[in-house]
Amino acid sequence: MMKTTEEKAKEIAKLMEDGKGNDVALIDISGLNSWTDYFVIVTVNSSTHWQGLYKDVKNYIKDNDLEIHVTNKKSPDGDDWNLIDLGPIVIHLMSEAARSFYDLEKLWFNGKKLEF
Repeated sequence: MMKTTEEKAKEIAKLMEDGKGNDVALIDISGLNSWTDYFVIVTVNSSTHWQGLYKDVKNYIKDNDLEIHVTNKKSPDGDDWNLIDLGPIVIHLMSEAARSFYDLEKLWFNGKKLEF
């Protein structure tokens, strides 16, 4: 049986939590824009932590009919904010400082926070 995009987003959020990502948030923003449906927002401790979670995402997408469209680093050293665009799901791996500064949950407050 095919998984829905929401089921995949919940599994990715759980995967991030299992990988010791901090304060994982899953937000349904499908009705608020035309370019993605879900944000998974995760606080990471270091670039090594980011790399581990990125590897987990790469392993997950192979088995779940997803592909990485774009990976962006929002800072020169890449430790502050890494974005992994899977099309309908966008994963934000952020340092505590970047997450606090950009406050995506507040920016997308109209989105629906989901349990996973």
